[in-house]
Formats: sequence, structure tokens, C-alpha cells
Amino acid sequence: MNHSTHNRIVNFIWSIADDVLRDHFKRGKYPDIILPMTVIRRFDAVLESTKPQVLKLKAELEAKGLTAPMQLEPPLKKAAGYPFFNASPFTLRSLLDDPRQIEANFRTYLDGFSENVVDIIRNFRLHQHIDTLATKNLLYPLIEKFVDPKINLSPHPTDELPGIDNHAMGTIFEELVRRFNEENNEEAGEHFTPRDVVKLMARLTFEPVADRLKSGTYLIYDGAAGTGGMLTLAEDELQRIASEKISR
Repeated sequence: MNHSTHNRIVNFIWSIADDVLRDHFKRGKYPDIILPMTVIRRFDAVLESTKPQVLKLKAELEAKGLTAPMQLEPPLKKAAGYPFFNASPFTLRSLLDDPRQIEANFRTYLDGFSENVVDIIRNFRLHQHIDTLATKNLLYPLIEKFVDPKINLSPHPTDELPGIDNHAMGTIFEELVRRFNEENNEEAGEHFTPRDVVKLMARLTFEPVADRLKSGTYLIYDGAAGTGGMLTLAEDELQRIASEKISR
């Protein structure tokens, strides 16, 4: 993802706060809504192409009497093609089809995620703001902005816009965190590690053992994994070392 695309997406998401939330929420509360909605939209966009298969399989499993989460989650994750899924009948875009029921349907949509995503949303505490968003008629314009075709948060390109891989998505999210923290007079570094520091950490991790690395699988533990930036950059560093060995 080039710098221009990155800035355009960040600026668009940043503008949603002022366009939708201004005069209804204190500025300090903006990230409580915009950050989880950014994550939810990413999940939504990633799962969009396999949603029909997930819904079809869910109906088949339930028809056989398989309704417990432990019975549904493994096959539905496989159908989704990711270690998470959404088995509600909705996507963020389809929620706009019924404005009068958007609050109830949005809650159903959130509850339709696999438990690992439900836990993420719970930790964001987005649910405590849904009542206010619905009462002030902000849910529709908020969701409408996040599904605007002017930005693409999917890993798949559209006819006009490139796809966004996980590394680029993490960078976008971190930039939003940085801006919100600066807006609230906080130090961004208190909430995430700057990408340059992460690159240095990855290099320091592998350089001392670079000569002993062989083809295989390596486990990397990040005790404070937020956006997963340490993990993706560690993989990049391993690939760099492997490429250098091959070129020798």
C-alpha cells in the first residue's frame, strides 16, 4: 500500500468522527466508537465473499440438530476460510436495507461473530454506546460511512481500489490510535509501539541467530499483541534472512 492510499483511508475514517459524532459525543469518546467500527468493518469486508457458504452450512448443521458453539464453530471457520466468521443473516451493508430495525439488527450482527471476535468487540466496550447511537439516529450514518465505496478495507481489490493486506491494515489502525491520542493529549507510545521500533526489535531478535536459522516453522510470541505488527514484521524479517541466504 502506497503512502497516498494509506493517508486517504486514514483521513476518511478520521473524518467520520466529525461528520457523524460531533455535537453528540465528547471528542474524547470518538475512539471508543471509531476504532472498534474500523476493526468490525475489516472483519466484515474480509468475510464478505464467503458469507453465503457460511450461512448455507449453518442452516445444514442446525437442521441436523448441531447447535452448540463447539459443534458449529470449527466447520463455520473452515467455510469462512478464516479463524473467525459471522453467521448472522446480515453484513454491515445489508443493515442499511432496514433503517427502522437497524439497532436490533446491528446487535444481531455483532452477536453473529465467532466467539473470538465477540470477545474483541466486548473488550472494546462498543455495546455501551449503541443505545446512544440509536437514540440519536447515528447508527445509520455511521455504518453508511464505513461501507462507503470510496474506501476499501478488504484484502481483495475492487475495480478502482487496491486491497489492504494485514500489515497495511495494522498500520492504518495504529495511525488512527496515534491521532486520537494526540487529540486527547496522550502519548501515542503508551498504547502501541511505533513501527520503526518494532522493525528494530524484529531485527535484534533474529540477527544473533541468523546463521543457525533453517527452513521450517518458527513460533513467535508477542505478549502484548495488539494489531499484530510485531508478528507480521517478524515474518518479514525471517523472509529477508531467507532471501539473503538463497542469494549467497
